[in-house]
Amino acid sequence: MTQPAFALDSFALLTWLNGEPGHARVTQVLRLAQQGQSRVLLCALNLGEVLYIIERRRGLTNAQRTQALIESLPIEEVLPDRALMLDAAHLKAHHPISYVDAFVVALARRESAVILTGDPEFESAQDVARVEWLIPPPALKRR
Repeated sequence: MTQPAFALDSFALLTWLNGEPGHARVTQVLRLAQQGQSRVLLCALNLGEVLYIIERRRGLTNAQRTQALIESLPIEEVLPDRALMLDAAHLKAHHPISYVDAFVVALARRESAVILTGDPEFESAQDVARVEWLIPPPALKRR
């Protein structure tokens, strides 16, 4: 039996880093990955998104500390290849999501992963990828 796979977007990672509602589920998924019972995927573009948000809000030193923390987690960082880029471009053309979020959807499709998020943009992509909401969809708020 294949291990379950989860794709994190920046919302999920920031939720975990900030201890916001939904962070317990991200913690649970990371523990499963640490125990070898699941895979946790993060597109490198989403790592960049998290780091620029942290640097903007809390400065470069905190962004660098955050990067070191993320790199210590049982997360598989995925560098976008040509196939992922083309799939993301196709998804962006047909769904009202950001280009970076299109990479999360493309990655989740390729790896048969569930997207962990609270970002309402992913509502439009539920027809092409599985989404697990960290907070209930009616309570979704834009960051």
